[in-house]
Amino acid sequence: MEIALTPVSYLVLGEVARRGSATPYDLKVSVAESVGNYWSFPHAQLYKEPPRLAAAGLLAEEREAGGRRRRIFRITEAGRHRLQDWLSSGDSGRTELRDLGLLKLAFADLGRPGDVARLARAQAAAHRAHLETYRTLAALPADAMVWSLRRTLDLGLAYERLMAEFWERLGADPALTPPSPADSARPAGDAPSQGAAAAVGSAGDVVASPGTQVVPDDIAAEGGGVG
Repeated sequence: MEIALTPVSYLVLGEVARRGSATPYDLKVSVAESVGNYWSFPHAQLYKEPPRLAAAGLLAEEREAGGRRRRIFRITEAGRHRLQDWLSSGDSGRTELRDLGLLKLAFADLGRPGDVARLARAQAAAHRAHLETYRTLAALPADAMVWSLRRTLDLGLAYERLMAEFWERLGADPALTPPSPADSARPAGDAPSQGAAAAVGSAGDVVASPGTQVVPDDIAAEGGGVG
């Protein structure tokens, strides 16, 4: 029976084909450690999709004789052909990006003073944490990960570093820092004292104090090919 396949269908076929056999729980663990980092979906689908694919002849199903009588799935020749046809297809679709931090930033002009700075700090910390996770994976032995997953990891490293540096630069922007209570209370037109605004040189000349400078980090590609 011919059925319509979704990205999750191909994900299940690919994971089962790579492992040789898998239970829905095996799929859940494997996805969480690999493609789940960039392809999010309800994990309940990993329990619903294998039986649907088995009913269509794309997976073969068997149950354990004893114990928990787990359902074990293996890919069939028909399933392998459908997977390979999908992999050879030139239509990759439009890239999807669902980032709550960017969504909040898009409407930040309607928010309160200091919101963007707090958002930037939280986002930078989150991306730095993801970056460290990916670095740990990249440090695994070469035979611990197939080459195709390692290539996706290379891109993940570069993406997380880019995002962390973007939010760090945004958080360091003085224009986004709310004024201090003292600054807010100062009458309009009052200039800060000379001691706060300038430094006196050794010859008695007044040298203007440099303002806050934000120097963007160079965005370099993360080293690939870790083995």
